Amino acid sequence: MVPLCPRIHFYEINDQSWFPQYLREKVQSCLTLCWTFRMPVLQKASPAQLVASTLYRTLADDVANYTYVDFCAGAGGPTPFIEKDLNAQLSSRIPVSPYTASLNASKAALNPRSPRTVTSPRTLTPDNGAVQFILTDIHPHIPDWTDASKRSENLSFISDPVDAANAPASLNGTDGRKIFRLYNLAFHHFEDKLGLDILRNTIETADGFGIFELQERTFSSLLTIFAMGLLMFAITPFYFWRSPGHLFFTYIIPIIPFVLVFDGYVSSLRTRSPEEVQALMKDCGASCDGWIVKSGHEQHTWPTGYMTWVIGIKR
Repeated sequence: MVPLCPRIHFYEINDQSWFPQYLREKVQSCLTLCWTFRMPVLQKASPAQLVASTLYRTLADDVANYTYVDFCAGAGGPTPFIEKDLNAQLSSRIPVSPYTASLNASKAALNPRSPRTVTSPRTLTPDNGAVQFILTDIHPHIPDWTDASKRSENLSFISDPVDAANAPASLNGTDGRKIFRLYNLAFHHFEDKLGLDILRNTIETADGFGIFELQERTFSSLLTIFAMGLLMFAITPFYFWRSPGHLFFTYIIPIIPFVLVFDGYVSSLRTRSPEEVQALMKDCGASCDGWIVKSGHEQHTWPTGYMTWVIGIKR
């Protein structure tokens, strides 16, 4: 779709240091709900399921050969749900030949399940058959990640801060693992200079990446975000009824829905088109030889909500 305007890098309230951490966590919990909630009739699948299906379809036979690292995991976001859905799809696949199974089993391996610190690889075998996901962030959310990792043996985290523009050696594939970087609702946060640095490091050290955004610079996206704010008034009692503070800052002083809509509009204006992401790749200073870039536009909410995605694969 045609962008509404050139990209504008305004600032989101939830990113500001002066915004109370208590309210920031409430807003983040709503964003996670937006990723995982499926509204009957209007949504065929949740956005998190849509990401998992896009990875499964686009990476095809290579989907099981990666370790998936979320470099901007925040409090966990959709990644635990993407892991669950992608591994469910993998487990339902037709069994491969013994030769292929043996080949996949020889792929170097994955980190141990948290809450232990990720320090040594853990080998994938045909018995556990699943792909591994790792949560990282420049500001680690250890309590949230610990809770998430307890619910899946295929999800772990790195407790130290991880800079997406300067990935540590344990996450750059030097030990033989194929690393696929995930940027879920994250890449629009980066100014051009930081975006260039992150893409350069990604191209130099990873084997693939996926950028997934639930918004775009279109009028239809702005309508979807406004509707999301209204939806929060309807569903908050069902999902956050145990939090008096969440209820208070939704209905009495509606800071939470206001920040969701305001930041959603800013996110839309920040979001790059696939063509703009590819332009950054060409200008980042790293060689793109051998990289294949695919992109798409998937409806996540009828009639106006669309997910844009860019996936890069190193051949």
